[in-house]
Amino acid sequence: METTVIGIMQGNSQAEEAVRDMREQGFEENEISIVTRDEREETQEEGSEISFEDQNLGDGTATGGAIGGVAGLLMGAGALLIPGVGPIIAAGPLAGALTGVVTGGIAGGLIDFGIPEERGKEYEERVKKGDILVAVKTDGERVDSAASILRRHGAEEVESHPVE
Repeated sequence: METTVIGIMQGNSQAEEAVRDMREQGFEENEISIVTRDEREETQEEGSEISFEDQNLGDGTATGGAIGGVAGLLMGAGALLIPGVGPIIAAGPLAGALTGVVTGGIAGGLIDFGIPEERGKEYEERVKKGDILVAVKTDGERVDSAASILRRHGAEEVESHPVE
């Protein structure tokens, strides 16, 4: 059974090391997602993608409060403006779930990952405050490994939720 392991990191270096460790332990890019608030001042319509000329998330470089190094470890990184949250940077499968979100915000995107709506709202609040959400969608055999890696690198509120 597919399960999502999720946790909150307070620093870019913590998140980067956790993602690197997961990759070294055999977790694939299409299993790992990250979401963080983008601290740069940009004005865009809510729910739209943001284009930044001075960043290249593909090679891990970005300006401002973006997650540069972490995004470089994952595919599908992009900048989005989420209603009620503001500008974010997201990478991995969760980035796709958040693209074009008009209602529901991050919490709505997490529902597809098995995260209950109320818990998703709590994670969304942490991202609003500047923390980094790291989620790993994996099979049941590797849930403990993913949770252990997140905790080892300082993640808070580490939980696992079956994907239904």
